[in-house]
Amino acid sequence: MKTEFIYVGIRVKDLEESIKFYTKVLGMKLTDRQRIEETKGDVAGLQSGKSGKSEFALELNHYDEDSPYNTKYTVGEGLDHLAFKVEDIDKALQLAKREGYPLLHEVKTKSSRWAYIKDPNGIWIELCLSST
Repeated sequence: MKTEFIYVGIRVKDLEESIKFYTKVLGMKLTDRQRIEETKGDVAGLQSGKSGKSEFALELNHYDEDSPYNTKYTVGEGLDHLAFKVEDIDKALQLAKREGYPLLHEVKTKSSRWAYIKDPNGIWIELCLSST
C-alpha cells in the first residue's frame, strides 16, 4: 500500500493562544477553523511553506470539558517535538523571546545549528537553520 503523509494533529489546552503562537511566532497561516459537534471540539488548520516549495499542515485540536476526548493533558503524549526551518535562527529566537517563549536548549555543530523553545502547551519546538 502506498501512502502520503499529509498533516500532524496535536491536542492543545488553549486554542486561541496556540493559534497566536503558531501564526505570530512561527509565521504559519491559519487556513481553516471549524467546530466538530461529534467530538465536542474545535479544530484549526495551519499551513507553512511557500508556493512552489513543500508545505506542512498542522491541525490544532481543542476539546470542551465534557468531551470524551478531553482527558488529562500530558505534554506531548508521545510526541517528541515539531521542527521548523528558519532562515535566521537568531532573529527567530529574538522574536520568540519577545513573545514570551525563551530559548530552552541549543545545539551547534560544525555544519548545523538548532534550538528549542516550547509552545503554549509545553510542546518542544525545534528551530533549525535552512540550508538555502
